[in-house]
Amino acid sequence: MSKQLPVLTDDAAGCCAPIAQLPLPAEHAARLARAYKALGDPVRLQLLSLIASHPGGEACVCDITAPFDLTGPTISHHLKVLREAGLILGERRGTWVYYRPVRAAITELSALLVLPEADPARA
Repeated sequence: MSKQLPVLTDDAAGCCAPIAQLPLPAEHAARLARAYKALGDPVRLQLLSLIASHPGGEACVCDITAPFDLTGPTISHHLKVLREAGLILGERRGTWVYYRPVRAAITELSALLVLPEADPARA
């Protein structure tokens, strides 16, 4: 059974506030760090980009393996890491698996890193 990173909700303390506005609670930092760690690999980052940018909002595994000079099991491993980090979902249809991004999780990750405009007094 695969583990999935829980998507934090708006009522969670410090959930979607940028790190420059509120300190990030330790348990949220641990959860989010798993997702950032999953994106720390160039292959996984490219896979997520291929899936998220695919027409229709989802991609068949048969359509996203061509850009890589990797074996099927290696691609499967990277997709599993992205699934376990809560960044993608997979659905089997016949012999193929179709993947789609978990937009809420990706939005949460990107919102965390928004910094306010530089304050000239602090520069």
